[in-house]
Amino acid sequence: MAKSSSATATASATKKRRSRDGTLTLDEVKTLGCELLSSRAHLNHAPALLKLLSPSAPLDLALEALISLQSFFVPLIPSIPSSSAAATAGDADSDPELVFVAWLRQRFDELVAALIELSVSPHSDDAIRDVALDALMDFVKLGKDGKFQSAIYHKFLHAVVHSADSVDPLLELLGSKYFKYTDVCYFTYTSVDKIANSLSSKATDSGKDAVQNGSDGSENKCAIFIHNIYNLLAHVPVMDYQKESTFEMWSAVGLSSKGEKDSSKDSSTTYIKKKLKLKFTKAWLSFLKLPLPLDVYKEVLASIHQNVIPSMSNPAILCDFLTRSYDIGGVISVMALSGLFILMTQHGLEYPKFYEKLYALLTPAVFMAKHRSVFLQLLDTCLKSSYLPAYLAAAFAKRLSRLALSVPPAGALIIIALIHNLLRRHPSINFLVHWEVDENDANATVEASRPKQIGADPFNNDEADPAKSGAMRDSCGSSLWEIDTLRHHYSPAVSRFVASLEEDLTVRAKTTEMKITDFSSGSYATVFRDEVRRRIKQVPLAFYRTTPTSLFQGSDFPGWTFGYQSNSTVDTIVEVNETIEAVGASDSTPSKRLRVEALEGDSVISKY
Repeated sequence: MAKSSSATATASATKKRRSRDGTLTLDEVKTLGCELLSSRAHLNHAPALLKLLSPSAPLDLALEALISLQSFFVPLIPSIPSSSAAATAGDADSDPELVFVAWLRQRFDELVAALIELSVSPHSDDAIRDVALDALMDFVKLGKDGKFQSAIYHKFLHAVVHSADSVDPLLELLGSKYFKYTDVCYFTYTSVDKIANSLSSKATDSGKDAVQNGSDGSENKCAIFIHNIYNLLAHVPVMDYQKESTFEMWSAVGLSSKGEKDSSKDSSTTYIKKKLKLKFTKAWLSFLKLPLPLDVYKEVLASIHQNVIPSMSNPAILCDFLTRSYDIGGVISVMALSGLFILMTQHGLEYPKFYEKLYALLTPAVFMAKHRSVFLQLLDTCLKSSYLPAYLAAAFAKRLSRLALSVPPAGALIIIALIHNLLRRHPSINFLVHWEVDENDANATVEASRPKQIGADPFNNDEADPAKSGAMRDSCGSSLWEIDTLRHHYSPAVSRFVASLEEDLTVRAKTTEMKITDFSSGSYATVFRDEVRRRIKQVPLAFYRTTPTSLFQGSDFPGWTFGYQSNSTVDTIVEVNETIEAVGASDSTPSKRLRVEALEGDSVISKY
């Protein structure tokens, strides 16, 4: 009874402190906070302060209320029971202490929810967002026995992912302050794994409902959530597991769930790396199973070979995702090539039709794509092996040379560099430059003596299979006639660069490979800039022995006269309502008939 009467008195005192319009002043909020921290008799001040934790509340009042509530709950966190235990204790009315801890748990949950709202809401001020995030992470850190409060952190990340508004400011703040701690990254991956799996099942169910009942906008919400998950994963820094490093923890225990610390530092480091890689792999695999929007899909493929594959426990697990992406075609296949190439060269992935798919990707659009630089460098690397069959090397050389006729000048430059390297690496395709007939070979001699159709080329550019393209035939092969046409290219840079193929590239000692990186990022701007900076030795000048009097010479157009003629001697007399002839001073001047109606009856107009 004493407690209930004191609580009633406290509630009435709180009401008296309110101003006439129902709001509290800053001094009143400070007084409520001081009284709450001083005695249990003022516990009912906590709900009043919790009401001030809103994005729409005045900034000074919200900050003061937040600081007071944080100071009140931090010492009580070890004694606050779990939600299930608090629900059981709330049913027992006999023990006042159990009722108190149950009430305390409810108020603490309300505080955590308010802090999450202040952190995630786009209407929150930057100052209150910063303080709210710090308070929330303090509660995560100060768990029972020093353990990481993953339940609170999971609620926070769940709200971040399911926010319909932009969470970039919050993620920037979270990344700069807390993602440097290993346990925060570890439990971030754990929560992302759970959220992505839950979202995947919901997306599957909503897809079935959309087919039956029509779309209700759930796909747009799912796309927003997927964007948030990707942004969250992108803000977690990539760790270099090859270097010896110490792992800094936010909580006292770290990753251990039982509060036990390993006495051996080396084994502890190995243990942390292993667990972190495992959680990283699970989080990314769960994320990649989601129906990724196109922009997220492209961003993932652009960075997966640098930020994801090196940190995975078993990178070969990504083979299904990358092979599906590579089979899609177009820009997606171009961007998937980097990750697929790493799996093939470093992790033993076998892809039987790799070169057929790579051959199909060579289209004019590739030379204008955003990520063409990486693709063209990988293309040169893939064609570097000495075990590459001659028919494949010839097919790629012909496909590239045919593309040189339709791509921009920067693309033509890199094609010339690629063909230069192909001819140097594979002497067996030198016949594309110069075809020689063996006099001892009767069939070849007869075939060469036959009249050939002008302009005939056995190469079929529309054939998807390089083995059937006809680039390499026993009797009558193709040639790089497309490269010869580039001698007359409208871009001087291209026409000059073609001369590099005139050398005997079969002599490897006298030639060097061209670096594709020097040309892979070329564009119209780079070609123009290089041409402008180029020092010109001779400049064509227009020189005339005599000053020209006409644009054309009379001999160029027989029967026409282009000489300068003066009309100063032409006199014209116009009389009223009459038509007369205008006679020039020269007989060769053509005559004109003019009809002019005068505005005044007796006026005579003379024109000189």
